[in-house]
Amino acid sequence: MATDDLLSNSVIIAAHPDDELLWFGAILKKVDRVIMVYEDFWPNPEVGNARAAVLDDYPRAGVTSLRIAEAATHSCADWNDPKLSEYGIELGFEATKRDLKQSVKRLLGKSRAPRGGINAHYKQNFERVYTALKPLLMPEMNVFTHNPWGEYGHEDHIQVFRAVDRLRGEIGFTQWMTNYCTDRSLPLAMTYTQDDNRDYIQFPVDGTYADTVADVYRKHGCWTWADNWRWFPFELYCRAPRQQSGGGLEPGLLPLNLFKFAA
Repeated sequence: MATDDLLSNSVIIAAHPDDELLWFGAILKKVDRVIMVYEDFWPNPEVGNARAAVLDDYPRAGVTSLRIAEAATHSCADWNDPKLSEYGIELGFEATKRDLKQSVKRLLGKSRAPRGGINAHYKQNFERVYTALKPLLMPEMNVFTHNPWGEYGHEDHIQVFRAVDRLRGEIGFTQWMTNYCTDRSLPLAMTYTQDDNRDYIQFPVDGTYADTVADVYRKHGCWTWADNWRWFPFELYCRAPRQQSGGGLEPGLLPLNLFKFAA
């Protein structure tokens, strides 16, 4: 597919503000629209305000937010034995531990966590994401979103991928995913190596523009990544798989921007 065709009627759907830059930096300036999914973050209410300020100050037009509140799931899955679910990825003991801690805080009047627990909030968010995105996506679109292992292994990224994938089946747009991966998410990524119809296209990263956007996040105090992060010279996007590889299939090619993640 030609580059011009790929970026025609195109949208980035990124889980959190700054994801659109970290994982889609090569096309951030070129797509028609950018949609952020999550905004408020109950462990720190100031995060949502800062993210909203970034959107008001963003150095390009067409960037919006669905303003869905995060469930605070990061590192709640068992990444030694990850299991996918209809709403994203199964959460493990860490989610239970956080819920117990919040229950104690709630008795003391100090908890900001939503009632029902992290698992319930995460499941509900899948339907919120699905419902909010459905009227925004059309059959002829090229939709760029997270990969099914969540780049460095983020539970919300996987949830966004799976919500978009469900909509792809209903609407029929073309879904493209990023090629970032880490040591933590690699075992899950390796379950997606087989796809006879995998299309790839490569774009160079504009480091100067990426720095400009990152500085806006730093200005408003909600840059979540390492200050010494170096942009990859290129990013590769491939047509998203419709399912994990089945047993007994010959392995396919899975080119990755692989980096080590310090949890």
